[in-house]
Amino acid sequence: MKAIVMTAPGAVDVLKLRELPPPVISGGHDLLVRLKAAGVNPLDTKLRARGTYFPERMPAILGCDGAGVVEAVGPEVQRFKPGDAVYFCNGGIGAHPGTYADYVTIDERLAAPKPRLLSFAEAAAAPLVLITAWEALHDRARLKEDHSVLIHAGAGGVGHVAIQLARLQGAHICTTVSDAAKEDFVRELGADLVINYRKTDFVTAAKEWSGGHGVDIALDTVGGATFTNSVNAVRYYGDIVTLLQPGADMNWKEARLRNLRISFELMLTPMVYGLMNAQQHHAEILRRCAALFDAGKLRIHLSHTLPLEQAAEAHQLIESGGMTGKIALSIAD
Repeated sequence: MKAIVMTAPGAVDVLKLRELPPPVISGGHDLLVRLKAAGVNPLDTKLRARGTYFPERMPAILGCDGAGVVEAVGPEVQRFKPGDAVYFCNGGIGAHPGTYADYVTIDERLAAPKPRLLSFAEAAAAPLVLITAWEALHDRARLKEDHSVLIHAGAGGVGHVAIQLARLQGAHICTTVSDAAKEDFVRELGADLVINYRKTDFVTAAKEWSGGHGVDIALDTVGGATFTNSVNAVRYYGDIVTLLQPGADMNWKEARLRNLRISFELMLTPMVYGLMNAQQHHAEILRRCAALFDAGKLRIHLSHTLPLEQAAEAHQLIESGGMTGKIALSIAD
């Protein structure tokens, strides 16, 4: 099979197209999936540059997100049959091969039926950002109807999904973007207030919008000063959920005085530690979101779809910054 292999940590030239033996079913619940597309995430570029979570297992195939068609099943499989279209987030962090390849095996309990109304490329781009946004808003911040939510980088991969999920919950949404085109994009998704952070102080804008009290929830997808400043944009006893690790120089005094609940969201945790129940929760999120896609209540924005052979170019696009939505790799038969 064709696969893009990461030969060592480094620049994009460590991604090499190779011919490898296809994987084989080894567990009773395994599916052999012929991949049609793979999602590309900022995570992939970081793992490529710095090394995977399991550096002793090299070379590695990156890519957590995938969508394809089941070709064969293990003897204990009950949920899927050959010919079924699935999507999932699994592998690609070094422990198991990822989705930058023609084939992958996955436990049936970690896959979900592909949304009927999404192309394979759209479906492959969705899982990691869906799970991240869902867990951040629902599992960490306990989002409720009429909550006010500040979502940073609303035009990005996680951000554009988070806006839609918050809207579906009946929340009020403000979001930060960097230019006029992104302002229009996030308004279409349902944002009530759009803040161009290059022109306007988001803390001042969010506090004015929330009646001077601060928002109920802030979702930080950027880190650094954005996380630090978000403390002042959240009401007393409010929530901040961050996808990044705060710096060692972070001053927690104001967050403590405000009695903020600080949560971390890393959807990779179940893969890193082999937490099957948590991974099955991820699959359940994908099943629930598939119904939303097929009802026309949720969408994934693809900014670029490139062939598998151009994985390095996809990484360069992400590393150039300012992405709107997601990138997918199309995998030809």
